[in-house]
Amino acid sequence: MLFEGIKKLVQYGIDTGLTPRSEKIYTTNQLLSLFQEENYEDVPCDLVHLELEEILTCLLDEAVSRGIIEDTSTYRDLFDAKLMNCLLPRPAQIQQEFQTRYQQSPLTATEYYYKLSQDSDYIRRYRIKKDQKWKVNTEYGSLDITINLSKPEKDPKAIAAAGKAKSSTYPKCLLCMENEGYAGRVNHPARDNHRIIPLTLDGREWGFQYSPYVYYNEHCIVFNGEHVPMKIDRHTFTRLFDFIKLFPHYFLGSNADLPIVGGSILSHDHFQGGHYTFAMAKAPIVRPFTVVGYEEIEAGIVKWPLSVIRLRGIDTDRLTSLADHILKNWRGYTDETAFIFAETDGVPHNTITPIARKNGELYELDLVLRNNITTDEHPLGVFHPHEALHHIKKENIGLIEVMGLAVLPSRLKHEMDLLAKYILECKDLRSNPDLLKHADWVEEFLPSYPTVTEENVQQILQQEIGKVFCRVLEDAGVYKYTPEGTEAFLRFIRTLS
Repeated sequence: MLFEGIKKLVQYGIDTGLTPRSEKIYTTNQLLSLFQEENYEDVPCDLVHLELEEILTCLLDEAVSRGIIEDTSTYRDLFDAKLMNCLLPRPAQIQQEFQTRYQQSPLTATEYYYKLSQDSDYIRRYRIKKDQKWKVNTEYGSLDITINLSKPEKDPKAIAAAGKAKSSTYPKCLLCMENEGYAGRVNHPARDNHRIIPLTLDGREWGFQYSPYVYYNEHCIVFNGEHVPMKIDRHTFTRLFDFIKLFPHYFLGSNADLPIVGGSILSHDHFQGGHYTFAMAKAPIVRPFTVVGYEEIEAGIVKWPLSVIRLRGIDTDRLTSLADHILKNWRGYTDETAFIFAETDGVPHNTITPIARKNGELYELDLVLRNNITTDEHPLGVFHPHEALHHIKKENIGLIEVMGLAVLPSRLKHEMDLLAKYILECKDLRSNPDLLKHADWVEEFLPSYPTVTEENVQQILQQEIGKVFCRVLEDAGVYKYTPEGTEAFLRFIRTLS
């Protein structure tokens, strides 16, 4: 089985273009070395219908049977990255190929790199396809909903091993340059098959890669070459536009730089982008305004549950200057009647989530106003999903959610299946500990559906989950999309001129 698995994997590498045909023997020998095998037989096998997941499963089973790895998802993932690395070119070769294709077009370059990131199994296609995805129409546009099922859960053995593992600060985090080719450990994923494209943004070294858990098409991460904390300032806007000039078919945005309203990794400055158009990008400007001194820039309030200012223009330097002006004003802005406080007890609360793109001949920059103040009533954040919605979404509202894509926890898959069963059988939701938290919600929406059947119950649940996510976004908006909220928003706008 080992020789067949190796032969198939090498052929997969040749078929996908990862491995030159001239390196067939070399690659075979590299794989044999991982299995501590000194012999090889060219066994007959089907080389036409090759499924990567099936090939890797066979080889991983062999590694387990030989005592090379433990039979847990963590150790299997660490080892399959080593297997795939045997097929891959060196980083410099990939960078050179990327630049060659970039001369044809930026689109050609990113298509090559995205395919490579999938073919190399850095993005595990067979796991990503397990994610559940659907759309829900709202007054703000069509929101994207996904239940994330692609991230493997930590197995108990790996958790125990991680607790005993020697402390290491290399790499400092998952976004550091040092991850390229890193073997990984029980508390840090393997990156043997990881390749980074270097970029220069704002005169500094940055890295370009794809997320291994792609939530949308060509979901990329652009990260600072240095391990420095997230910080939103004028340099942020400059870097966003520098990237968009390099890849005009992509958008790029940044999480905010404060806890609660920021992303999951605030310790390393980074952006997220991709080749996808979110509902927020399609949302119209409903209240245009002009800032004195920047009359050539189109500006306006966007129809969106969060509080968004959109800037449009040809000159990115001017857009950057206006964005910096807005950011500085917002950092120090307080409006007690709207419960907006720039700081309390010396702790700053106001920041911005920025998103840049090119739309035709114009550059666009969306500035989402954020505030992370907490109260006794809302200890997780006033402008955060409120407690009544935590049964669906409790986590921070970062960049991806801000733009209109819900990334929901995997537990919901099981809970929604169970809910459907209980609803169809008219069983008491409160009798099940897993469903108790959903009971009030179901009792609220169910009467509006006179007919619930096995054919439509999942669709009903999906639609209602989408409505909850819309309310989540409304909770995160510092100015609500109401006449009172708009008037308070306009009070801030008037401070800009």
